[in-house]
Amino acid sequence: MPASDKNKKRAAELRELIQYHNTRYYVYDSPEISDAEYDRLLRELQALETQFPELVTPESPTQRVGAQPLEAFGEVRHAIPMLSLDNALDEQEMRDFDRRVREKLGKDVVTYAAEPKLDGLAVSLRYEHGKLVRAATRGDGAVGEDITQNVRTIPSVPLQLQGKGIPDVLEIRGEVFMPLKGFEALNARAAERGEKTFVNPRNAAAGSLRQLDPKITASRPLDMISYGIGVVEGVAIPTSYHEILEWIQAFGVRISPERDVLEGLDGCLEYFAGMAARRNSLPYEIDGVVFKVDSIADQEKLGFVSRAPRWAIAHKFPAQEEITRLIDVEFQVGRTGALTPVARLEPVFVGGVTVSNATLHNMDEIERLDLRIGDTVSIRRAGDVIPQVVSVIANKRPKNAKKIHLPQKCPVCKSDVIRSEGEAVARCSGGLFCEAQRKQAIIHFASRRAMDIEGLGNKLVEQLVDEGMVEDPSQLYRLEVEQLANLERMGRKSAENLIQALEKSKDTTLEKFIYALGIREVGEATALALSRHFGSLDAIMNASEETLLEVPDVGPIVAHHIVGFFDQKHNREIIERLQKYGVHWPSVSRTSHVDAMPLQKQTYVLTGTLASMTRDEAKERLQSLGAKVSGSVSARTHAVIVGDDPGSKAEKARALGVGILDEKAFLALLKKHE
Repeated sequence: MPASDKNKKRAAELRELIQYHNTRYYVYDSPEISDAEYDRLLRELQALETQFPELVTPESPTQRVGAQPLEAFGEVRHAIPMLSLDNALDEQEMRDFDRRVREKLGKDVVTYAAEPKLDGLAVSLRYEHGKLVRAATRGDGAVGEDITQNVRTIPSVPLQLQGKGIPDVLEIRGEVFMPLKGFEALNARAAERGEKTFVNPRNAAAGSLRQLDPKITASRPLDMISYGIGVVEGVAIPTSYHEILEWIQAFGVRISPERDVLEGLDGCLEYFAGMAARRNSLPYEIDGVVFKVDSIADQEKLGFVSRAPRWAIAHKFPAQEEITRLIDVEFQVGRTGALTPVARLEPVFVGGVTVSNATLHNMDEIERLDLRIGDTVSIRRAGDVIPQVVSVIANKRPKNAKKIHLPQKCPVCKSDVIRSEGEAVARCSGGLFCEAQRKQAIIHFASRRAMDIEGLGNKLVEQLVDEGMVEDPSQLYRLEVEQLANLERMGRKSAENLIQALEKSKDTTLEKFIYALGIREVGEATALALSRHFGSLDAIMNASEETLLEVPDVGPIVAHHIVGFFDQKHNREIIERLQKYGVHWPSVSRTSHVDAMPLQKQTYVLTGTLASMTRDEAKERLQSLGAKVSGSVSARTHAVIVGDDPGSKAEKARALGVGILDEKAFLALLKKHE
């Protein structure tokens, strides 16, 4: 029997009423009804939906119990990267941050927005026309995991936004955490059942959010506070950070009740001190305070450095520390060849976990600490940060304490270890040969902008290396169909396609081949400059540092890296084998640097969709002519290249008087100089 109009109307009323009370409770911390009355409303809705299943909607508050278990999490690529924040560990670092901001903006005093830094898991929520359609973890900042089903079980996350002016698309970013009371209750229940307890609330939140069975997540006391936005479509956003928070709060999104707007550094330091004093009385764990330049226009002026914004910083509270003894120091070789000293310690419990290893960063750090094997040391750990050695207890140094020396040879492949003058990091020079760098070297070699071996992705490279089938890039060209077809998830057709792609990749260019070698600091533009300056691989391989410095795009450090790379016998042998197996390129005519880099010192911005090529291809062609390609428009931008459906960058260019090129004019520019 279908539901009557009366039942439909009552179900809609109940959904709206429950959502309203959820907002009063979670967003504004101002409930208007008792828990018992709230439960009666929810049970009435559950009864109606049980009797008339057609009344159930995805946004109904009854649908937070969790869906069917997943086999694995899918991947979500963030349209706008979820960046990390730089840290200030003391007042001086905060003063340095404020000084940099003021100097960049040309202001005496800057207005900052402040809020506690929650110790949880960063997530992104995507709403389309007000409905929650996807949730993802931060991941590596570019790609996260799809945790939509789990996030839907968190009571403070609205399944349907409310209010007026809701954007067509709104991405909310925030922190999922476990309140202290909930954490204590969860551990108490686990202890009663004889199960393993969680070390701290952050681990409990992360573990709960990454359950393949959403019903388990639904049983955990998770909460979420939002701290910003990502993609927004269909409306203009407010002009300040604190107004953006108030804007999303009006849609039913929970934001920090401890947020504030402050004037200048003194206001920030006062807020930090106050929050540190109140830290232990808060209902959740925090590990510092986040300060952000409040003006969105000023944020855009400041821009980004590496993977962090220049307009924000996390002022961290002093971390927990313990004392232990340094047993030994080992040097690990990373995927890029960097040698990192790792302290082996007598195990000590600090920051919620037992620590037996700690990072020492580099030799400069070891020398700064005057660290020796056998020393008694202070260890610091904060949150998920890798433990580090903070200081040496000098008066406890034993007489037989041993000095720590940088290895002369790579501990993995025995190639020379190079530490350039003025650099803190030492590196293995056996880039194409070193086992520690093997996977990264082959992945880079096969990438689209290098040898462009279609179908040879990261996972397949890892499989080939793990199976012992490929030890360096040259061995890719010795692979056979039968070998590949026997690999997991490969098949004969895929194997044949890869062999064809490998054969096709042999026909390349000198600059792509140089770039594919993965020489440190040699990007596409430098590879092109080397190719056109020297005209042959032999000339580049045998060039001295002095000769390399004649290339305008090459400085002393890059020249040192190039010479160091080709000085290694292993690298030369691999290059020789690559040519023996058929890798070749057309002869190159030597040209002057002016001819080779006609767009040097010019900055371009791409916006919209080009019909003739992808954004990456357009960027690559501009860079090959010496141009810089930026993601933001400024008065120093030479021109903005506009395709179909351009964004706000075109409007900003017009406002600043920056030149605009349509696709026809862009192609003409390339034709003129290529």
